[in-house]
Amino acid sequence: MKTAHFFSVLFLFFAIPSFACTSVIVSSKHTKDGKAVMFKHRDSQCQDVNVEYFQGEKYRLVGLVNRDWRTNPSAKIPAGMPEVWGGMNETGFAIMNTATYDLKDDDVPQEMMDCEGVFMYRALEICETLEDFEHFLDTLSRPMRVEANFGVIDEKGGAAYYEVNNHKWVKYDVNKEPLGYRVVTNFTMTGREDKRLGVDRYIKTHKILASTYVPMENWDHAFFITNISCTGKPIMRESSSCAMVFEGRTFWATKGKPDRTPCVAYTL
Repeated sequence: MKTAHFFSVLFLFFAIPSFACTSVIVSSKHTKDGKAVMFKHRDSQCQDVNVEYFQGEKYRLVGLVNRDWRTNPSAKIPAGMPEVWGGMNETGFAIMNTATYDLKDDDVPQEMMDCEGVFMYRALEICETLEDFEHFLDTLSRPMRVEANFGVIDEKGGAAYYEVNNHKWVKYDVNKEPLGYRVVTNFTMTGREDKRLGVDRYIKTHKILASTYVPMENWDHAFFITNISCTGKPIMRESSSCAMVFEGRTFWATKGKPDRTPCVAYTL
């Protein structure tokens, strides 16, 4: 009930949406330490980003933020309300998202949407496992005011993508993927095919991963940033703002364009 009440108030506002992103989760069955690896290449209208630590309601967390989030001059949420665009908490639970444009199936006004940043901050505050996250989804007041793919991994080796809109969600368990990984950009499997975006980046990422000579067990932060983020269009574009990789208890991030900015490790 506490979570539901929180969102009934919170979702009176909305945040800056990300334009587009490319992501991959590698199953824990194929990594050296039995922990899933999660990668996100972020495209956004906000190019000035930072990584910050927070004390959440239940857990400490570290996340990627827009540097001006405390004043948020462009976002219609209260100044100082935290939002993260990918992060990890002290239990090893991590989350990121890619925007979608094919899932919305209702008349909720667009100005009430785009709450993914505050949604992810809240998940990081209170979730330890995929099961916690699914309970979180089930108990939110509707409409949830998000339209996105959410990638989630946990310390126990759990790894999944969730297609989420205002009223429902669908899960894809990465540990059941025949390839050992799942690629997600800006469309969903359950949404409208005529509204799919990011198909070119989806195809290019699959081609890169299928043709690499690097064993999957060595697909770490350096591999993803070098072999995906920095490979040029359509993945690397002027709207690209950063890249992040979650490996076990380490959060790697570039605080700027991946081909121009060093990748730094953050831990809790």
